[in-house]
Amino acid sequence: MSTAITTNRSVDRRDSSTASFTTRWLQPSVAVITAIGELDASNAQELVDYALRDADRTRRLALDLTGVDFFGTAGFSALHTLNVRCAGAGVEWVLVPSTAVSRLLRICDPDSTLPFAATMSAALSQLQADQRRLLQLVTEPR
Repeated sequence: MSTAITTNRSVDRRDSSTASFTTRWLQPSVAVITAIGELDASNAQELVDYALRDADRTRRLALDLTGVDFFGTAGFSALHTLNVRCAGAGVEWVLVPSTAVSRLLRICDPDSTLPFAATMSAALSQLQADQRRLLQLVTEPR
């Protein structure tokens, strides 16, 4: 039986809208980060900082953006930054977009360079498959 540990942090904006970030640890090195609200130039970097604050102990990360109602171009830049920094830290990650996020990704990422899945279940399966694929690259000693 696994226990999920949850942490919360709200990011307050001057116009009284908020983005809320939550982390659930499914396993000691597997995190699900959920963002709810609006992501734009005023808080997109906060998402990156929040997502990477535990990068030293995270090996797999699922970013749940299904609760994001507004997603500005700064949000896309934040996802690109997250992609680069996760690669540098050896963190496999995948995002699950909302309708607003998907709309912007179709415009800004037409070649689907960012890792994404349609559902959280599919995202977690994709991360599990990535782990198995990495494990298969290591040969056993003879």
